[in-house]
Amino acid sequence: MSVRAVVLAAGESRRLGEPKALARIGSLGALEHLLAALACVDANPLVVTGAHDDELRARCVRGASWLHNPRWSEGRTSGVIAARDALAGFDLLIAPVDVPMVRSTTIAAIVRAWCDAGSPKAGWIAPRTGARGAFGHPVLVGRALLRRLEAGKELRALRAFAQPLLAAEVDDPAILDDLDTPSDLEELRRRLDLRGG
Repeated sequence: MSVRAVVLAAGESRRLGEPKALARIGSLGALEHLLAALACVDANPLVVTGAHDDELRARCVRGASWLHNPRWSEGRTSGVIAARDALAGFDLLIAPVDVPMVRSTTIAAIVRAWCDAGSPKAGWIAPRTGARGAFGHPVLVGRALLRRLEAGKELRALRAFAQPLLAAEVDDPAILDDLDTPSDLEELRRRLDLRGG
């Protein structure tokens, strides 16, 4: 398969007050939840680190490759560019660690829809909650489209050039999560408790 999974976990996490990737949600850290979901499509996702590289490598889980982005302070796009260059020739399923509770069934649905569309090298697909719902993460971007990404530009700017621009309809509110603050973390913990997880 032409798809590789990439987890963006390079940020400083100032608002949260601790590394997002290590924040405990139930018995697992945020990164561990995300890697478990991604395992259905990639047994060895690439985790792009930055501010907390040493701590993540020392405390995190097996089943991942690691790439330190020395330009992490320039923003998320620099991490995507680093991953693109490290995984040249692959379409990338890009999963921010800010969205840690996405279900494996959602991941599988995104990749299945991508494959059904012929794995378009210049394509873009994002999950959406219902036909008129909001788009979320992770997104899957074709290798040719990723080559258009430039430093200082936002990843979403590529949507204007996507051929085709696709949606995967899913029933997973976690695609809209955004783990940034202590209250966000408490909400994720509450939802996990309600799920019995």
